[in-house]
Amino acid sequence: MINPLVQPLAAHTCTVEACRLLGRSRAGHYRSLRPPAPAVERGLRPAPGNALTSPERAHVLAVLTSDRFVDKSVAQVWATLLDEGTYLCSMSTMHRVLRANHAAGERRAQATHPPRTIPELLATRPGQVWSWDITKLRGPARGVYYDLYVVLDIFSRYVVAWTIAAREDSDLAKEMLEQAMGVHGVPEVVHADRGTSMTSKPVAQLLVDLGVTRSHSRPRVSNDNPYSEAHFKTLKYAPVFPGSFGSLADARAFSERFFGYYNHEHRHAGIGLHTPASVHHGTARDVRALRQQTLNAAYAARPERFGHRRPEPPKLPTEAWINQPSREALIQSA
Repeated sequence: MINPLVQPLAAHTCTVEACRLLGRSRAGHYRSLRPPAPAVERGLRPAPGNALTSPERAHVLAVLTSDRFVDKSVAQVWATLLDEGTYLCSMSTMHRVLRANHAAGERRAQATHPPRTIPELLATRPGQVWSWDITKLRGPARGVYYDLYVVLDIFSRYVVAWTIAAREDSDLAKEMLEQAMGVHGVPEVVHADRGTSMTSKPVAQLLVDLGVTRSHSRPRVSNDNPYSEAHFKTLKYAPVFPGSFGSLADARAFSERFFGYYNHEHRHAGIGLHTPASVHHGTARDVRALRQQTLNAAYAARPERFGHRRPEPPKLPTEAWINQPSREALIQSA
């Protein structure tokens, strides 16, 4: 749009001044005035005189794909033939022949793995789905870590069990889950990643004996265990979280205070800014009703501060998903 205006303005001043006034680059203006260079048609590159003939290329391909050499690399084939007193062509030429026939890359039969099933879990009340994981806490010295085990109810975000140990132990994990189920009841599903303790025989046998469905994340997909991952971030990004712990007793004392605060004082954004304990134990509806009374009183006193729209507290959760399927998938499965 600017370029056509440069020439008329330059007729009254000069090209330099016209480009300055219009904010146009002089180099760009002059380039636009030059006619485009004609396209140069390039012919096919002539074949070099020392190129393999078609029969020779066919013979090289047949040798490379024969039963004897189909499982070997080009370098292995070239060296083996050379040791036998046969030279067909260079290794680079062998690669070119394979590429031209779409046979480059791995020519051996490759193992294929079926796709992992995506865990799709739904909780509509506390006690249905638990999620658990293990994280490392830095100890007093380099290379010293403590293992923190945490079990969450994904609907209420309530920490139903936790423990800390100097090392990962499947028997300890089994004991922790067993005690949690004795206090909070047996859930329908227990979800975890594919760590050593999560897939161990003691934990698996416990869940089988109690009739609990086992669910596991896909390998290297942390999003399949979002509640535990988010909880660990809340823990480690808390202002009171220390960089390291002086001893196992220090780590346990801190965790005792933190999980007490998290369950009974922390207002969680994912559950309508209620505490996990309130949602888990069924008092959240009463708390929300009291919040509504407070907001009603504030609205009655100064409605103009709310835009004359009656305020409401955040809604209570109705469901919690791990990998919620799309609406289209739900319609197809119905």
